[in-house]
Amino acid sequence: MKEHVASFVVCIAVALAGCAANFDSDGSKAPREAFSASRLRPVATYSIVARDSTTGRLGVAVQSHWFSVGAVVPWAEAGVGAVATQSFIEPSYGPLGLALMRLGRSAPEALQALISTDAGEAVRQVAMIDAQGRVAAHTGSRAIDAKGQQLGDQYSVQANLMDRESVWPAMAKAYESSPGDLAERLLAALEAAEGEGGDIRGRQSAALLVVSAESTGRPWNDRIFDLRVEDHPDPVGELRRLVQLQRAYNRLNEGDGHFTDGNMVKAMQAYREATDLVPDRATNGEAAFWVGVALADAGRAEEAIPYLARAQRQDARWARLLPRLSASGLLPDDPKLIQRLVKQMQRE
Repeated sequence: MKEHVASFVVCIAVALAGCAANFDSDGSKAPREAFSASRLRPVATYSIVARDSTTGRLGVAVQSHWFSVGAVVPWAEAGVGAVATQSFIEPSYGPLGLALMRLGRSAPEALQALISTDAGEAVRQVAMIDAQGRVAAHTGSRAIDAKGQQLGDQYSVQANLMDRESVWPAMAKAYESSPGDLAERLLAALEAAEGEGGDIRGRQSAALLVVSAESTGRPWNDRIFDLRVEDHPDPVGELRRLVQLQRAYNRLNEGDGHFTDGNMVKAMQAYREATDLVPDRATNGEAAFWVGVALADAGRAEEAIPYLARAQRQDARWARLLPRLSASGLLPDDPKLIQRLVKQMQRE
């Protein structure tokens, strides 16, 4: 294993060589003219990486006055760790950091390996946390003020280009004191940053990523929240709306799982919770419609009708869709039942 890790670190050095070639040898002087102008722009501002000590879930959240910050800053893998790479960004810190942690390196070891091979470390700001909750952060000396970081119990907050130096301490306090699950606490940290003035340039995009404690081998199932706000006047506020919407759809998916297993009691509980989390207009009737379809398919037409009617009130085309579902096996091949459902949902 040691030989494999050593070889991998060599690969990291090669991967970061393009960065090193554009800085003076001590990494402390200004980038050379050959350095790409786009890489001279600071891509991100404040972020948080964290592990929930109760569930083991890993997460990262970020906000920036930069378009589509979620495409480059946040990285996370179930059972491995989470990374936020920002300031004069080197995106490869994300996949390379996760690869090192996957090989058994701790977050501090992984971060040190990357920094030690990056002659541009003075302009980087990076934080990592591993699946055991070990955390590390680096704020380069040439990241733009106000800049700083604060490490706590299984989390790190970091920021650059801030309006005030109170931003990251406020994030730490909010994360530590907020109730709720990991996504809620990550949001609280972002909101606290905004409360202290946030990015001196303003705001534009945000992202939040939360993954399971253990890998299933199917990454798409391991992502509990994977949300991005690409361009918005209030990206953190919009991110909170999306998190609530994701909670509703997560409960719908749980309900479908119970329904497939034949447990209608648990299925209905999950469905009701899902449709109570957000108003019908938030999903344009989508959530209510599919709950109604599941009930009708289970022979519970009377219970299905109110849900179908809720969807119909959002968009009259739901009634046109319903008859098409029999051919796909989502509803019984029973024209009388379908006709009854359509009439009732249009009447309600």
